[in-house]
Amino acid sequence: MHGFLNFEVAESDGILKRKENKGYGMVSDWQFKEIVTTSASDLVFALAFIFNKNNSREQVYIMDMKRRNMLLVLVVQQLLFRNLLMLCLLIRQRTRMVGQRGRVRRRTPVSYTMTRRINAQVRHLNMIIDVGDVQCVVNLRMNRNAFGSLCYLLMNVGGLTDSRYVRVQEKVAMFLSILAHHKKNRVTSHDYMRSGQTISSHFHDVMRALMRLYPLFLVKPSPVDENWDNDSWKWFQGCLGALDGTLVGVHVPAREKARYRTRKGTIAVNVLGVSDRNMNFVYALTGWEGSATDVRVLRNALTRDDLFKVPRGCYYLCDNGYANVEGFLTPYRRVRYHRDAWGNRTSAPQDYKELFNWRHSQARNIIERAFGLLKKRWAILRSPSFYPLAVQNQIILACIYYTISSVIKCLTIHWMKMITMLAALYMIHRMII
Repeated sequence: MHGFLNFEVAESDGILKRKENKGYGMVSDWQFKEIVTTSASDLVFALAFIFNKNNSREQVYIMDMKRRNMLLVLVVQQLLFRNLLMLCLLIRQRTRMVGQRGRVRRRTPVSYTMTRRINAQVRHLNMIIDVGDVQCVVNLRMNRNAFGSLCYLLMNVGGLTDSRYVRVQEKVAMFLSILAHHKKNRVTSHDYMRSGQTISSHFHDVMRALMRLYPLFLVKPSPVDENWDNDSWKWFQGCLGALDGTLVGVHVPAREKARYRTRKGTIAVNVLGVSDRNMNFVYALTGWEGSATDVRVLRNALTRDDLFKVPRGCYYLCDNGYANVEGFLTPYRRVRYHRDAWGNRTSAPQDYKELFNWRHSQARNIIERAFGLLKKRWAILRSPSFYPLAVQNQIILACIYYTISSVIKCLTIHWMKMITMLAALYMIHRMII
């Protein structure tokens, strides 16, 4: 090592010696400082010499307390001097940089007014709602008439009110844009020029108001009669529609992922959907784990004190994942059933079982189309969201309700008032019962 010094002490007078290739050089007390400060490597060796306790017998060094203290003080002084000098140089360089920056560019004060922000917010909302039905459908998945009717119901039945700075129309527009495009909170706050806390608060306000409209949005089905002329449904007299289950991806805590893991390895919830012949949802139940079977979810829906009841003499079409019992009609087992098994109608049915399954598949396909339309319309159902699990289940129901709400796009304000009165009577009737 460059600058390495090897010291020894004479036994006679205790004077420190410097070991070199040509013998020993005597070092007196007044030369001690010069030896220590020769180079940086000498300082490192001196510190190691003081605190090293594992030297061999040949390198045992004996120094009195006076010289050891002198060596330590000199080392500490030199280190402090170097650090102080480096700090002074950094401060001087930083001062020059700040001075040059101040001479080149001066910051201008930013003026902030609430009026400019409000005008921009109103302009953004008008671009979505008041420009035309095309922009409204693209951004909110419904036209302006349906949007106005929905806002009316949420205000008069759901109890949604204007806040100090945000109107009901803007709250509903925020909520629909999040569901339609799966926007994150920060993206929505940038689009509507609101804070993240405002977006989150109004999102949950609209959600709670929508849950109060549960009885109004569900459609009451009618059975197929003898005069029905539809080729897919005229064979099933007394049929109300079809039902099936679908999987919707969710985010759950790590300790609960085993329960929500499906047979395909994804984390999802099992959603039961019941549709009529016009792809309008009659009933929906969510919250069950992805590992639960369809029969278990249907059994829970029938035993709940809920709105899903099958009248006597009527039934729903379902696949072989359910039991063939009263109220539910399944196809024949171990007989080709799905549409792709028929080879694009190139192979005709061979017996009555295949004919029944073919007609059953054509009619029951309505629930598959309803689920496809639901996930195509609302992007938040196509990928897991980062809300709590209870909120994610409410989001699934909200998407189903808003899909049903498309049927109210032709209703006028008078019809809305009538529905409001009927809803109030229904609530009073439920309270009395």
